[in-house]
Amino acid sequence: MTERSALLCERVAAHFGPRGPDRLGIGVSGGSDSLGLLVLLADWSDHGGPEVSAVTVDHGLRPEAADEARHVAMVCRELNISHDVVIWDGWDGQGNLPDKARRARYGLMAEWARTHEIGHVAVAHTLDDQAETFVMRLAREAGLDGLSAMARHWRLDEVQFCRPALSLSRDDLRSVLRARKIDWVDDPSNSDTGFERVRVRQALDTLEELGISARTLSNVAHHMGEVRETVYWYAFVAARDCVRFQSGDVIIDRATFRTLPRDIARRLVQQVLHWLSGAEYPPRGRSVDLLLEAIRGGTNMTLHGCMMTVDATTLRFSREFMAVAQARCRPEAPWDGRWRLQGPWGQGVEIAALGEGGLENCPDWRDSGLPASSLAAGPAVWRGQRLIAAPLAGLRNGWQATLIRDEDHFFAAFLAH
Repeated sequence: MTERSALLCERVAAHFGPRGPDRLGIGVSGGSDSLGLLVLLADWSDHGGPEVSAVTVDHGLRPEAADEARHVAMVCRELNISHDVVIWDGWDGQGNLPDKARRARYGLMAEWARTHEIGHVAVAHTLDDQAETFVMRLAREAGLDGLSAMARHWRLDEVQFCRPALSLSRDDLRSVLRARKIDWVDDPSNSDTGFERVRVRQALDTLEELGISARTLSNVAHHMGEVRETVYWYAFVAARDCVRFQSGDVIIDRATFRTLPRDIARRLVQQVLHWLSGAEYPPRGRSVDLLLEAIRGGTNMTLHGCMMTVDATTLRFSREFMAVAQARCRPEAPWDGRWRLQGPWGQGVEIAALGEGGLENCPDWRDSGLPASSLAAGPAVWRGQRLIAAPLAGLRNGWQATLIRDEDHFFAAFLAH
């Protein structure tokens, strides 16, 4: 190991703090970034770091992909690292291919990690990736969130993904490979100016002449990220002050909400809608601005599969019935990603929304204190067209409903950004 490689290895290890995981996975494509990080992690493993395993996702979109996977396997054998290849065959020719491929890649890596009882998976984003992303978002007039640094780590189900190379440049990682005489694969798309990221990469070469380097832009993104964390802290404090819950609904004190700075109010309602809907991303842009205007004007509104209703003292956010009307599952499976129902199973029983028709069969529903619209969008137990139970509406018959994403989950999300 060269002196430079040893220094880079220390910086990668520092990402994990004083105690790294016992086992660590890494996604390796065959490009210089992921292969360079693989070598550094292998060095760390050899000097007391975690046991490292590698995985390559073959999207099946390029004939060269199989050869690239074999090259990764060869490098892994030389480093004494276990290696697996997983295949994605889910492209149907519809929709946004890069986005679908990205989602599939992380989903397959998470499944691979769970199968191998690996809790952490590293991906090789560098400060160059950070700088390119910053410029791309700047071109779209992004605000604080868009211009903030990439997350150092995030969770997908029970697997934690991490970016331990964010402080390293692409050239840093290539220097590691050159020192070991390890070849890497250059994806032809990396020189195709039809891709925005390639054009931005070329523009960064020009900006560097003005003293605006990839490292400079990456540092700016990290500064923005620190500001973002501060803003979310104040949103967390505001939520603690004015939010309460009722059987899955979120209720906000309207008088307190009026006093919040607009950006804090925006983040609060975004988190409410994200928590209720369970969508991958919270709503953004003009739609949130329209919601804030509706709140200011005292007008009800639906957004992101949720309903917001206003009265003299409160804002109530609940699930919108049309968003869950087709949701079906077997008992004890998550319904709408939010509820788990448990009770006396029976043949042909399934969980579905209560609906207005089901509510008519719940004579004590008013005792719940919930609006009819909230109950109609809540879970119930059905056998065909026959209502068996609706725990939220007072018709229990031995059944109970439990929130999967609870109040702690709601508040913790403010501090996870």
